[in-house]
Amino acid sequence: MADSDRGRDVFAFDAGGVAVTALSDGTVEASLGLLRGIPQSDAARLIELAGRPVPPRIAVNCFAVHLPEGIVLVDTGAGATMGPGLGRLPASLGKAGIAPRDVIAVLLTHAHPDHSNGLTDAAGNAIFPHADLIVHRNEVSYWFDDERMAQASPRKRENNFIAVRRQFAPYAERLRTFDAERVFSAIEPVALHGHTPGHTGYLVGDGPGRVLIWGDIVHIPAVQIPRPDVTVAVDEDTAAAVATRQRLLARAADAGLIVAGMHIDFPGLVRIGRAGGTFDFQPIPAPAAGQD
Repeated sequence: MADSDRGRDVFAFDAGGVAVTALSDGTVEASLGLLRGIPQSDAARLIELAGRPVPPRIAVNCFAVHLPEGIVLVDTGAGATMGPGLGRLPASLGKAGIAPRDVIAVLLTHAHPDHSNGLTDAAGNAIFPHADLIVHRNEVSYWFDDERMAQASPRKRENNFIAVRRQFAPYAERLRTFDAERVFSAIEPVALHGHTPGHTGYLVGDGPGRVLIWGDIVHIPAVQIPRPDVTVAVDEDTAAAVATRQRLLARAADAGLIVAGMHIDFPGLVRIGRAGGTFDFQPIPAPAAGQD
């Protein structure tokens, strides 16, 4: 599947005839307290069974889709806002030979800070000066709702509502929203609402080998793929997030669909399978010996 592998920050692959580059924004150590609906001891056991460290390290990935019109970037990472382990997207773009000015559109899966805070630099300037900002309309209506913001906790008000408005501001004249329609012929939006009201995946390519970029369907895959009932503290609608995850895992397993996740170990590509009445996953490509 891979066309090239440039270390642990850049990975180029084909998605149904469309060239895509996985780009690492880095990793961040997470607490098992992020999880809801499972004892921490059970979560730790599942992570250890998958050969992963406890406490878990969560990857943050972005994807550049190479279209005839230009480069469409799916998500932008955390920028310089979430610690030294993140914010590597600009360096990863450089390794991939992609200049920010070459990005014609930023397509967000949703507007949480580890996906949209890489839109601007520390001075609040747009990092992608020629890009349209494209996002599901529910994200805009939710995060720009003044009444909802007033009811939020101070932390959520600052880290989510205010942050989104700050990040979107330089793109105001180039902000485009959608509902169910395609915004590019080779990229089909897939409604995956629950984690946020406008959380959206993107099916890239045509025919065999298509890849579904599924955003935040899982945060800790070793737990939430075999236990899709497990949620995370930052889910906006936990019941909807669970229903969406269960539905999508079944679809991916039954269709043999390759998925790309923002929080799956880089390069974020897996196949979903069924095992023991639930689901499992196989990384693509398989990790090199000794890889974390």
